[in-house]
Amino acid sequence: MNTPITVQYKINASAENIWNALTDKNEMKSWYFTIRDFELELGKEFDFYESSDGGKYLHRGRIVEIIPNRKLKHTWAYPELSDAVTTVTWDLQQEENGTLVTLTHENIEGFDGLGETFSRASFTEGWNSIIGQSMKEYLEK
Repeated sequence: MNTPITVQYKINASAENIWNALTDKNEMKSWYFTIRDFELELGKEFDFYESSDGGKYLHRGRIVEIIPNRKLKHTWAYPELSDAVTTVTWDLQQEENGTLVTLTHENIEGFDGLGETFSRASFTEGWNSIIGQSMKEYLEK
């Protein structure tokens, strides 16, 4: 059963401002992760490390779709731990007084054997924190 994780928040900022926060590596480090080799270009790969529960994990992504100010889709993998490759899609929908940000993380079942840090509950909690707290606070300040 491949049920994606979906996290959705309304942020009081324009889709353009959210897009910039999502795709500019200098802005990203203020609310997301430090991704030194991030380039907004189809097919480009990027790597970053995240520390969680006492471990330090290499994340690798590859950009697979770009619709400026509307959609960014990239892969999400842990190449040192698993061959599984998941997909993260950021959808931005401009509304009257803000932007609806919807994140969909698909195929996380591939990480099932990696332990609690990589569970559905852990990913859901992480994305809620990243978007509902970090991104929201950064953009609404």
